[in-house]
Amino acid sequence: QVQLVESGGGLVQPGGSLTLSCAVSGFTFAYYAIGWFRQAPGKEREAISCISSSDSSMKSVKGRFTISRDNAMNAIHLQIDRLEPGDTGVYYCAAILGPRCSSGMDYWGKGTLVTVSS
Repeated sequence: QVQLVESGGGLVQPGGSLTLSCAVSGFTFAYYAIGWFRQAPGKEREAISCISSSDSSMKSVKGRFTISRDNAMNAIHLQIDRLEPGDTGVYYCAAILGPRCSSGMDYWGKGTLVTVSS
């Protein structure tokens, strides 16, 4: 049974940092690209970052967001620095077979809520 389970969400203050995790099971993790997506209140889901199945560095930095993967632990992480109220939303991890993420991911987690507020 395929499962992607996000964790690490919660209430955080603006300017802080947060690391979200996604535990994956039920498929061969190393063959899949894994991405993080976010849905803010009242908005459509958007892609944040993706890490390729062939990325030997296991890490990718995009602005305030750092995505990393641990193939040994079947997990990916998303570190968000300098959090802003606009980062509030439900964060999802998703997986797709192959080296790249796309809008049509194969598997999705149920999400974890991040609220940025003072």
